[in-house]
Amino acid sequence: MLKHYTSCFLLFSLCLLGCNSDQKESQRPNKNEKLTAYADPFIGTGGHGHTFPGASAPFGMVQLSPDNGISGWDWCSGYHYSDSIVAGFSHLHLSGTGIGDLADILFMPVNKKVDLTVKVSERDDIPYKSKYSHSKEKARPGYYKLYLEDHEIDVELTASKRTGYHKYTFKEGDEQSVVIDLGFAINWDKPTETAINIEDENTISGYRHSTGWAKNQKVFFVAEFSKPISEYTLFGDNEAKEGEQVQGARTSAQLFFDEKNSTELQAKVSLSSVSIENVRKNLDSSDNFDFEEKRKQAEAEWEKALGDIEVETPADSLKTIFYTALYHTQLSPVTFSDVNGEFRKENDSIDKTQDFVAYSTLSLWDTFRAEQPLLTLIEPNRVSDIISSMLEYYEVNKSLPVWTLYGNETNTMTGYHSVPVIAEAYFKGIRDFDVEKAYEAMKTTMMQDARSLKELREYGYIPFDLGNESVTKTLEYAYNDWCVAQMAKALDKQEDYRYFSKRAESYKKLFDPETGFMRGKSSKGEWHTPFDPKHSQHRVNTDYTEGNAWQHSWFVLHQPEGLIQLHGGAEPFTEKLEQLFNESSEITGEHTSADISGLIGQYAHGNEPSHHIAYLFNKAGKPWRTQYWVREILKTQYNTTPDGLSGNEDAGQMSAWYVFSSMGLYPFNPASAEYEIGSPVFERSRLNLPNGKTFGIIAENVSEENIYIQSATLNGKKFDRTSISHQEILEGGKLKFVMGPEPNKNWGTTKKQAD
Repeated sequence: MLKHYTSCFLLFSLCLLGCNSDQKESQRPNKNEKLTAYADPFIGTGGHGHTFPGASAPFGMVQLSPDNGISGWDWCSGYHYSDSIVAGFSHLHLSGTGIGDLADILFMPVNKKVDLTVKVSERDDIPYKSKYSHSKEKARPGYYKLYLEDHEIDVELTASKRTGYHKYTFKEGDEQSVVIDLGFAINWDKPTETAINIEDENTISGYRHSTGWAKNQKVFFVAEFSKPISEYTLFGDNEAKEGEQVQGARTSAQLFFDEKNSTELQAKVSLSSVSIENVRKNLDSSDNFDFEEKRKQAEAEWEKALGDIEVETPADSLKTIFYTALYHTQLSPVTFSDVNGEFRKENDSIDKTQDFVAYSTLSLWDTFRAEQPLLTLIEPNRVSDIISSMLEYYEVNKSLPVWTLYGNETNTMTGYHSVPVIAEAYFKGIRDFDVEKAYEAMKTTMMQDARSLKELREYGYIPFDLGNESVTKTLEYAYNDWCVAQMAKALDKQEDYRYFSKRAESYKKLFDPETGFMRGKSSKGEWHTPFDPKHSQHRVNTDYTEGNAWQHSWFVLHQPEGLIQLHGGAEPFTEKLEQLFNESSEITGEHTSADISGLIGQYAHGNEPSHHIAYLFNKAGKPWRTQYWVREILKTQYNTTPDGLSGNEDAGQMSAWYVFSSMGLYPFNPASAEYEIGSPVFERSRLNLPNGKTFGIIAENVSEENIYIQSATLNGKKFDRTSISHQEILEGGKLKFVMGPEPNKNWGTTKKQAD
């Protein structure tokens, strides 16, 4: 990966240092410039990014993308750039997760009859797979194209919110056939019941029920073809079946079409979690088969979505990184309710929303940090819908979601970070949801016994001998408790405010002043020994979640001043912070998931617990060190290659960090409704806000060397603080920085900015 970083940033340096006045002039806003041309869906498909390159609408129900057909960790999205075999194109995918699932309703065009009675135990057994080359592969937002070498077929894909569109171009005279394999599954998930029905000469339908990360996943589909089906064979559990319908744990079909009229075949496929009847409503049968029209509509949707933020820079590589990141932040969460408002919950009850769209793929441990805050700026109405969705899920288990996948609670990761999502929305004025019900859900969730909360109430922290990941859980629950306390205060629930405020200080009980780290403590009050701050073990017998003491000892978003005091003040605190970034990157122990990645010293940008850390220098009165380290992270952890993300994309979080930080902002504590100031990389950034106003960020003299803020003004008035409120941004205006090559240690260090 280092060679990619080096080449990318050499290019960046040359662009910044070598641009003449004519080149800079060409970077003025160009309304004819297509932002989608800068977004590259292949970024993140290599390394450990785990993104997919296929077609989806912004926050769409359908993610139509290629599947390589193997289940290695780096294939969580179904695809990895290192591969050269494709098994087919399925309609549901995850973007950047650390666990795999989905890959439902797989279609694969072929030019010959294939043997679907073959039992598949590994990819080599798949009879319809094909080789491909990246030289004949193309992707941009809402569109994907691939040439199948073995079948000599061009495949093109696009998507609307609830429908995927296929266009297959066969070789002249070749057989035209499509395989539908509902038994297709990598090791992440297992089909339990599937069915295919030939409805008429142009239409098939069916369903796929499966268990995996989402334990009770039910996907119904309808597919319409532009040509009549001339012949077909149905298969159930590897046996050919007679008739127009087939059911079984694993069903498949091979459809044949008349090749004489044209070399082109189109299909449109819609999904639902509820029923085939609902799929028909999601699929507009009045549509003609005009793939190009649908592609243009998808491009227009993405152009509008990416236009929420406009940036100016002479370096096209930075635009590519930025707009790809902004693209990734709008792939999830995904639309889950049908056009009639219905959606399925994990207990198989069917809910019907009246005035909001239900969403799933809520990777809250990741996304509460920057992805959700970004949506509060560019998609506030969607935030309300996400919260209303979480409240519907709350009705099933009487606790707010942890990680919701296809309507199922996976209980993946620590904490209850649906809590800060609700608090953040409330304090940013986004309240188009049942606020009282939301508060009830927050309190009920945090007062239950499950997930170590009983131990937290009993001991005031979570003892390591009574639960794994005890330090991480304690720190994250402290933040969750603070969010509940702030909501209680705002709603005049004083007793709750006092109770949760006290519990929000539980982090203090795990700080060891001798080592300067947050450490595991037993139920008898004894430190966990032996202690190695670089030690990381995956999940079992560990005090930290996907990390070690170096990465997890800084998670006190709600009381950073309290954390600074625990270290003995700003000087020893910032010394320890500097040591974090300069320490050896050695990791000890048996951590096997590769989540500790993107290392700068012991800072691990490839995983979320580190994402706020560079902004702690602001809190300790040394904002120039925040400016330095934020720029270092921007420079070394992102690039324009498939390896361009230093860790899992995690449903938009990795990219949201870049979107914010490259503009010079970061939501350090999202529920505070404030943003920390970092170091912008763009000459100009402009937020086109949903309220019709714009907020501009200007960085005069910015360059790769000029990373330090010399002075600043907000709407023409002196600005000498390291944070700005959400409300100030919503009011519109201009925040102007003058940048330089040396720190101005007087800027942003007045006492009032830390209050």
